[in-house]
Amino acid sequence: MIDLHTHTLNSDGELLPAELWRRAQVKGYRYLGITDHVDASNFREVFARLKVAAASLNRGLAPVLLPGLEFTHVPPEQLGGLVAEARELGVPLIVIHGETMVEPVAPGTNRAALEADIDILAHPGLLTPEEAGLAAARGITLELSARKGHSLTNGRVARLAVAAGAPLTVNTDAHAPGDLITREEAWRVALGAGLSDAEVEALFHHADALARRLAARLG
Repeated sequence: MIDLHTHTLNSDGELLPAELWRRAQVKGYRYLGITDHVDASNFREVFARLKVAAASLNRGLAPVLLPGLEFTHVPPEQLGGLVAEARELGVPLIVIHGETMVEPVAPGTNRAALEADIDILAHPGLLTPEEAGLAAARGITLELSARKGHSLTNGRVARLAVAAGAPLTVNTDAHAPGDLITREEAWRVALGAGLSDAEVEALFHHADALARRLAARLG
């Protein structure tokens, strides 16, 4: 299993990074992205903590811990600048909290995110064809979410991504121990979004390649 969107006590998750990592290990994870919620006020502090966790836990055993950030409810006009600052810090994995239907995310967040130097647009909600095309053109991965609520628009996201040629991945957006899933469960999430077996296989191949690229950024 490759999961590039999870949370710990460094934001609104329930577990320390070490416990989340261990529980992911038991689930058979190969890569675990910890992307705690941040904005302008805390992204430097949170990333510093996650770097320490990664240095402590990346000792040759799976899963590889990828320290990242999820910029969340940030005014769209600020996203580009904050993402650039995060890249200057060396953040290898940047996720943006997209326009999910179940939260009052500011309109324009998806577009601003896709114009920034990010890796994943999480739960993009009522994604437009134009946004899917921009994700394809810029190589930004769109998320199919295993999380209740955020998953309501998985079918739309999958359909538009396939039509535009945009890459997809399945993430849990885990906040609690029970949110972690197996590879087989992730496969079913993708099938439930309307993808064919071949398209799900391509999704998993992309997730593996993306995780390897992100791990290479760790040095």
